[in-house]
Amino acid sequence: MSDYAVVNPATGETVATYETFTDAQIEDAVARAASAARTWAATSPADRAAVIRRIAELHRERKDELGAIIVREMGKPIAAAVGEVEFAADIVEFYADNIDKITSDQPLDILGDGTAVVRRSPLGALLGIMPWNFPAYQVARFAAPNLAVGNTIILKHAPQCPESAAAIEAIYRDAGLPDGAYINVYATNEQAATIIADPRVQGVSVTGSERAGAAVAEVAGRNLKKVALELGGSDPFIVLSTDDLDATVQAGVDARLDNNGQACNGAKRFIVVDGLYDAFVEKFTAAMAAVKPSDPTLEDTVLGPVSSETAAANLQKQIDQAVEQGATVLTGGSREGAFFEPTVLADVTPEMNVYREELFGPAAVVYRVADEDAAVELANDTSFGLGSYVFTTDAEQAQRVADRIEAGMVYVNLVLADSPELPFGGIKRSGTARELGYLAADEFVNKKLIRVA
Repeated sequence: MSDYAVVNPATGETVATYETFTDAQIEDAVARAASAARTWAATSPADRAAVIRRIAELHRERKDELGAIIVREMGKPIAAAVGEVEFAADIVEFYADNIDKITSDQPLDILGDGTAVVRRSPLGALLGIMPWNFPAYQVARFAAPNLAVGNTIILKHAPQCPESAAAIEAIYRDAGLPDGAYINVYATNEQAATIIADPRVQGVSVTGSERAGAAVAEVAGRNLKKVALELGGSDPFIVLSTDDLDATVQAGVDARLDNNGQACNGAKRFIVVDGLYDAFVEKFTAAMAAVKPSDPTLEDTVLGPVSSETAAANLQKQIDQAVEQGATVLTGGSREGAFFEPTVLADVTPEMNVYREELFGPAAVVYRVADEDAAVELANDTSFGLGSYVFTTDAEQAQRVADRIEAGMVYVNLVLADSPELPFGGIKRSGTARELGYLAADEFVNKKLIRVA
């Protein structure tokens, strides 16, 4: 029996199953990763960079294979799935290109004679617990910076992504990493807890739900392990002014339907000032309604199924409950199997459950506000704090609102602009860490002070 299985959400077909590791296999993985940590840490940055660059090349060479696997596992449209693999390659390559900057000493200005530097050194073997919504991208943004600084990786992928997990492990192995530097494990949650507790493992990173993050953090805390959390989001999309309403509406649709509406930093709450609300909502609702869920294997598909029938049923319950509590469905609101119609909710109030929840699928909530102050207040009235989007023609207002928003990221007048050099992460219940950019390479290192007289 195994929890690891590929179940195509578009068809409901179980494509393949994978056996969960035995405890002996878990022990072997930890031992190999810990042993490889010594060898990999002693490898020069230039030699590490050469292997990491080859990992990027193999992502590009195998992008069609990996993309097809992603479609089977979680229903992402094929063009987006291949694009995800290409982005993963860009991320990996970024750390190969910038390894000297990442690993070089940082001189300090000191108040006395002599010198002082901060030298970054790897911690050792790390556990990464990855989600299903970006099977290749999520692995790249955790593994690449940590391999660059000299750590080794034990990777527990989501149970519905075992085929991606195996294909990605093959890339890291074929690129020339030493044995044990990157190991995929089909582990249970209990086995993951055992790995975290093992003294040979120096830290854990998890991307997933609040529940998963809390569970991992609890185990890590008991064992005094560094933990990095990347969790959920309910990102606001604030419209204060625009000189191109159609373009702003399309940006909203793109930001909501990206990855079939299953991106942690997808725009989910659309907060529009009174003077633009009616026109925005009319156009936004029409644009959402015009997108029809379709076969994710087709090149022109924009919206495929959500990740599973269970996920679709859970989203349906949230929408139905919102309606029962007084919300209005402007378009959509129902599903067929795992295919969910693009949905827009209005008349949502703080007393409703959906006001506080994350809608993980192609569903948006629209709010009317009086002015900038009301928009910021509503945007911040959430337990999440991942990303945010602000649309305004006033540059001073953009900076003012960006300063006031309680989130780890603010994008002004653009969406879908993630890039390898830009840090990704949130605050509040959205997480505790940063991935991508140079900040990602600082999460699991010893910043050692060396002071010389």
